[in-house]
Amino acid sequence: MTRIRRGGYVFFTWIGDHPPRHVHVYRNGLLVMKWDLEEQRVILGAPNPRIVRILGALEQEGRL
Repeated sequence: MTRIRRGGYVFFTWIGDHPPRHVHVYRNGLLVMKWDLEEQRVILGAPNPRIVRILGALEQEGRL
């Protein structure tokens, strides 16, 4: 499991989780969205530009 805190959000990924490769995004303990890392699209919830920017930065850093 990877857990990263950034910008008031917590990003979780689990090794061996079901495909597609995705990240769960939480804020204040509540699921905000699930993001498909392969297709760069929303699976569940509604993204905002801040979350999308953070996800891009985390991927560039090799953290996701």
